[in-house]
Amino acid sequence: MTSGVVDAQAIDLRAVQRQVDAVLEDFLSEKARAAAGRGHPPEVVQAVRDFLAAGGKRIRALLCVVGWHAAGGDGQATSALRVAASLELFVAFALIHDDIMDDSASRRGRPAVHRVMRARLGEDERADRLGAGGALLVGNLALMWAQELLHTARLEPERHRLVHRLHDAMLEEVMYGQYLDVMGTGRGADDVEAALRIIRYKTATATIERPLQLGAAVAGAGASEDTMDVFTRLGLPLGEAFQLRDDLLDVFGSPDGACGPGLSDLREGKRTVLLALGLQRADQIQRERLRHLVGRADLGESEAAEVRTILQDTGAREQTERMIASRYEQVLQVLDGAGFPQAADRALRGLAVTATRYTS
Repeated sequence: MTSGVVDAQAIDLRAVQRQVDAVLEDFLSEKARAAAGRGHPPEVVQAVRDFLAAGGKRIRALLCVVGWHAAGGDGQATSALRVAASLELFVAFALIHDDIMDDSASRRGRPAVHRVMRARLGEDERADRLGAGGALLVGNLALMWAQELLHTARLEPERHRLVHRLHDAMLEEVMYGQYLDVMGTGRGADDVEAALRIIRYKTATATIERPLQLGAAVAGAGASEDTMDVFTRLGLPLGEAFQLRDDLLDVFGSPDGACGPGLSDLREGKRTVLLALGLQRADQIQRERLRHLVGRADLGESEAAEVRTILQDTGAREQTERMIASRYEQVLQVLDGAGFPQAADRALRGLAVTATRYTS
């Protein structure tokens, strides 16, 4: 079992990420051994392993450990690391399912899990349906394993109850957010507030607020109502900024070229704040073009370039940037009055930059 020590003067986030990855590797190695011993298909564990290995910032796991420290956790971080690692399995579940619902071709530069499963079936005429079903089950197992890993955090009863209550709330919030996203796609696409509501449920709580609160719950004594409230006031604007940045990255890419412009959100007709702003600000001709192009499964690069031009010309891109900057300033204001230990404060400010800047 992996353990970690957080220095009182600084939180080495790279070291925390390595420790979280080690917990995941230990856990999944045991799952692979158990699967082999029972004759279970080995590709299931491998699919989860490959998904986790494809990258990601581990921002939820990092925030969990930083939340633990901010709430007074010190010394051995073993329990916090296991809760943090469980969040990465939870994210794997959520994103695998998200890719199925969006029929995304790739994730983090690799084929999406349902596409991998589909390829295993060759020329079978049912391959698309069965591949999606296989990926659905892989995602379900990732969620079950997230909960199993959570149970191994070795927390005293009161902390155990609070951690699981927060985890259950997070799961419920994500499901409601995903439902709103799926059922709202293509309807009311110019409604900025509706798009923000999806972000709050689907992303802001599970990406920032709940991981911080879970870390505080592991710390125990520091998980006061005031601390939990600070994490809510910090987490919601930062989570919104995180998703707004992600939406910009998907459409426009990053200026440094590390992340290229994509087609997935545009082909899906994803109900983003960026698109809602574009539709609100467009003239009649621009609006008709956006409604004609966005949501087409066969959207090509030339048509996507036209959409990007409209979003640029209407000021939708610039307004989204302003919304990100405004929320980032809110986060800094919350931190200025939070009174967290210096190491936690410094780490949170750094993670706020990571969550809102252009990066792949």
